[in-house]
Amino acid sequence: MAFLKYSLIRLAIFLPLFVLFLILQVGALMAVICAALIAFAVSYLFFQKQRDAATAALQYRFSGKAKPLRSAGEVQDANAEDALLDANPDITINNAKGKKSA
Repeated sequence: MAFLKYSLIRLAIFLPLFVLFLILQVGALMAVICAALIAFAVSYLFFQKQRDAATAALQYRFSGKAKPLRSAGEVQDANAEDALLDANPDITINNAKGKKSA
């Protein structure tokens, strides 16, 4: 959430600057470059707390300690399995690893 918040702050700085440079007719490429540089500088100087929170969130996500995200297909599969088990209570599942069945 912190990464999204910081990204939205930077976007909120970038877009008005981009529109301003387009109105000033500096050219589309130059407007992008100038708006990006100014947005970067402003966010770097004035939004350190949000930047640090976003960095910490990304570090946690990629450190391997975060709970893995499930894709839509995995969620649908899990829901289908749960529905099947709810419909058939006599079925049991043994998820024990390392045990050989005879």
